[in-house]
Amino acid sequence: QVQLVESGGGLVQAGGSLRLSCAASGRAFSSYGMCWFRQAPGKEREYVLGISWGGVTYYADSVKGRFTISRDNVKNTVYLQMNSLKPEDTAVYYCAAKIGPPGQYVYEYDYWGQGTQVTVSS
Repeated sequence: QVQLVESGGGLVQAGGSLRLSCAASGRAFSSYGMCWFRQAPGKEREYVLGISWGGVTYYADSVKGRFTISRDNVKNTVYLQMNSLKPEDTAVYYCAAKIGPPGQYVYEYDYWGQGTQVTVSS
């Protein structure tokens, strides 16, 4: 069993930056593929980026060059550094975990955090 708790969301102006954290509890964190999804009002939850246990990263085209994912397997934490934020990045951001490498589909993930709101003003 893994529990995930996100933090770091908030309100930021366009062009600004935010750093989200996802703290995981439970054993064998390093064996999990970790991912960030986001969900804007009225839209489906969409994949943002993921990271394997070994640090290999997978980015959605919409955030390449702006967002970075990293993990600290000692602290059991995954980070999402978001730069050059745009109003269209406004959403609830969710951390998710699955055994094995990260995937791009919601149904692949076994564990989810409660989400953290990110609002980008124009």
